[in-house]
Amino acid sequence: MTTQSNPSAWQPGVTGGGTLPSGPGGRTAAPSADGHGPQVGPPTVTIGAYPDYPSAQRVVDHLADNRFPVERTAIVGTDLTLVETVLGRMSTARAALVGAGTGAWFGLFIGLLFGIFTVGNWLAVILAGLVIGAIWGAVFGAIAHAMTGGKRDFTSASSLRANQYAVTVEADVAEQARQLLGRIQLGGRNPQTAR
Repeated sequence: MTTQSNPSAWQPGVTGGGTLPSGPGGRTAAPSADGHGPQVGPPTVTIGAYPDYPSAQRVVDHLADNRFPVERTAIVGTDLTLVETVLGRMSTARAALVGAGTGAWFGLFIGLLFGIFTVGNWLAVILAGLVIGAIWGAVFGAIAHAMTGGKRDFTSASSLRANQYAVTVEADVAEQARQLLGRIQLGGRNPQTAR
């Protein structure tokens, strides 16, 4: 008995050539020629690049003021950088204080819910919810910080920042956008793009 082999079919342990088996989402597709995968939506053209977000926002606002279909534009941040700003030192006492504040808000919410349906002194129910929430929040905040074992003794806030903001429009309305932008000076640079 002989079996026919299909050289283009996927075979486990064989590298190169062949197609991949279909997965739960169906048959996989190879990336397009540019290596960025299948194109999503209509083709776009960059009509300007700006050093900050407010400048790019003013461009889109100017287009909107001149009845341009702004639903066909996008502001694209490039060269993204994650910035984590350290806000301060975190100790067990401070973690308990932050937890108490969070717990107090939650306790106030629960107290208000129960207070609505209370026949007697509803203010006492709200205050009890606030105090109980603050106590449990402080306990859980202190325990959570103590469990980190001193590996993260600071608080921080993270944000994404871009070095440049490009305004893109769909290719079929790019010329109209360029004409409207010819009327304003924002200090941005307009790239030489193919039409």
